[in-house]
Amino acid sequence: MEAKNKVFIATSIDGYIADKEGKIDWLHDIAHAEGEDMGYVSFIEGIDAILMGRVTFETVLGFGIDWPYTKPVFVLSTKLTSVPKELEGKVDLVNGNLSDVFKTIHEKGYTKVYVDGGSTIRSCLKEDLIDEMTITQIPIVLGGGVNLFGDLEHSIKFKGVESKVFLGEVIQNRFVRV
Repeated sequence: MEAKNKVFIATSIDGYIADKEGKIDWLHDIAHAEGEDMGYVSFIEGIDAILMGRVTFETVLGFGIDWPYTKPVFVLSTKLTSVPKELEGKVDLVNGNLSDVFKTIHEKGYTKVYVDGGSTIRSCLKEDLIDEMTITQIPIVLGGGVNLFGDLEHSIKFKGVESKVFLGEVIQNRFVRV
């Protein structure tokens, strides 16, 4: 089976994943309809493992909830040396060249990897390691903050394959690498 690295993320209309203070509270401004997950559960069911950046990992830990992932999680970090004891066996630390990191993950049998975290996504795009992106736009203009995308040496062509509207106001687009 061919390995696929996938992104599933929400942005503001102007492309930010966090506000100027690095907060994501604005994501909760949408009045969620009961049971509407905007495709997240289906997406998670279709992946084998998660590669997330350190900042995203620390953000999830800061939510003060039980660990929300049932799939293996790999945290990309050069700073962390260990994970909390309760996450041992659920979270592995990885670092190094991204191609090698993915090769190691894929060789462990995890061929559909969810890439999460702004810096990690940007780094993967720079290395042309993203095969699919699902981007959900929340109808807010933040005017600054943490941008999903950064500078690239060359463009990367994707093809739009699906668009959905949720709750009458949230637009989700799915793109696959050409």
